[in-house]
Amino acid sequence: MKTKTQSGRRSGCPINVLLETVGDSWSLLIVRDLMFMGKKTFNAFLNAEEEIASNILSDRLQRLEAAGIVLKESDPDDARRYIYRLTEKGIDLAPMLIEMILWAARHEKTAAPPAVIREMTRNREAFIADLRSRWKMLPPSSKK
Repeated sequence: MKTKTQSGRRSGCPINVLLETVGDSWSLLIVRDLMFMGKKTFNAFLNAEEEIASNILSDRLQRLEAAGIVLKESDPDDARRYIYRLTEKGIDLAPMLIEMILWAARHEKTAAPPAVIREMTRNREAFIADLRSRWKMLPPSSKK
């Protein structure tokens, strides 16, 4: 039986590290919702098209927060609610997610708007720069 390394990972292989951090489909969908859809609350994620179960959503948000990909803050308008935001580490996933979107759109029928796919394809760097620019406009506390 294989044992985990000192870091708690199966191996130090970069692909393994990535997969152990965000490799399940739910985590990537949460990051997608934060990055591209502007969702930021538990209920907004819960109401996504994929219909994630609340216990799975809660677990994945905790994992993403522990991994430093998502930041959880109290909602200034309602102290009973939290707002989730991508950290710098989280926004750094943009190039990989864009490549995944483009791969899927190239090989399968998807719901991605054709205009967005064209923009991603024509100028990935400008598309990523725009995402980063919008992220930088968030309050400083949400970019830890």
